[in-house]
Amino acid sequence: MKVAIVHDWLNVNGGAERVLRAIIDLYPNADIYSLVDFLSDKDRKTILNGKFSHTTFLQNIPFGNKIFRLFLPLFPKAIESLDLSGYDLVISSSYAMSKGVKTMPHQLHVAYLQARNMKYIWDESDIYFSGLKSPFRLFFPYLKKFDIKSAQRADFLITNSTFVQEWTKEKYGRDSVVIHPPVDVDSFELCETKDDYYIFVSRLVAYKRIDILIDAFKKMPNKKLIIVGDGSEYDNLLKQKSDNIEFRGFLSAKEIKPLLQKAKAFVFTSKEDFGIAPIEALSCGTPVIAYGEGGVRDSVIDGENGLFFDEQTSHSIVNAVKKFETLSFNSKNISNYAKIFSKERFSFEFKEQIDIYLKE
Repeated sequence: MKVAIVHDWLNVNGGAERVLRAIIDLYPNADIYSLVDFLSDKDRKTILNGKFSHTTFLQNIPFGNKIFRLFLPLFPKAIESLDLSGYDLVISSSYAMSKGVKTMPHQLHVAYLQARNMKYIWDESDIYFSGLKSPFRLFFPYLKKFDIKSAQRADFLITNSTFVQEWTKEKYGRDSVVIHPPVDVDSFELCETKDDYYIFVSRLVAYKRIDILIDAFKKMPNKKLIIVGDGSEYDNLLKQKSDNIEFRGFLSAKEIKPLLQKAKAFVFTSKEDFGIAPIEALSCGTPVIAYGEGGVRDSVIDGENGLFFDEQTSHSIVNAVKKFETLSFNSKNISNYAKIFSKERFSFEFKEQIDIYLKE
């Protein structure tokens, strides 16, 4: 059986690329396709096992690694230009375009939706397309039409969370099976001894709502917050901090682990499609205080391994922290629960689901 795996674009090693690698491990002889491929040698080995992907005409854009996103209106044509006619099974790993590849009736196309596809034109346009990027809004009707049309092309859809499953049903009118992404839970061991601080780990970008987290802890000067990560909002957020808030910047996974292990709780303020960082915290036996919307509802059980706050406001976070400190949590139970999100579980469920589809 000839297999093709299609990913949107390859330029960084992030959460979506960890999922891609897990799929590649299941089909090591598969050919890889993407709109562009600008991976470093190190990331290429980590994600693609040293392979190069087959790319589109966007690969040849001068300075493409820095500016290829500016060609967003051309992405539909680019993804449709890929010739996959020689394959029996096509697996698209999609958070934007790859589900839109064209296939033939004799082929099986399964799309794994890693997020609300093209959410930046559906739900988060104010974040992504303001200021100088506002002219891109002229292309929204075209891109939305393509997104809906392309979502009908796969024979079967798999979504990464219940949240994305419900969104997919609403936007595309299609059913899907939920298979949660793989998380390297074995690298984050249980620690039952906790120190007196809270932690936040993420890229520091606007939609993560670190601003309300900082404001909340400024209202609780006797409680310590450690913020780990770097990003476009780093300098702006640093100006807002108070003495009880500590910025650590970018840290390696090895450096982050002990901080997660010793934290009293992990605070999660954004609305994410799934959310890997909270599960890494849970693996350490660290409970999670989270905004109660999005994919985190698949991993956090209110009152058992964390609790939810209802609004993305500093007031809501303050109330949640106060409530949290009246509760008790079993670190060992929390860590054991997180194991259900392992890579082994993902690999088994994904392969089993593909085999079911091949028999239909």
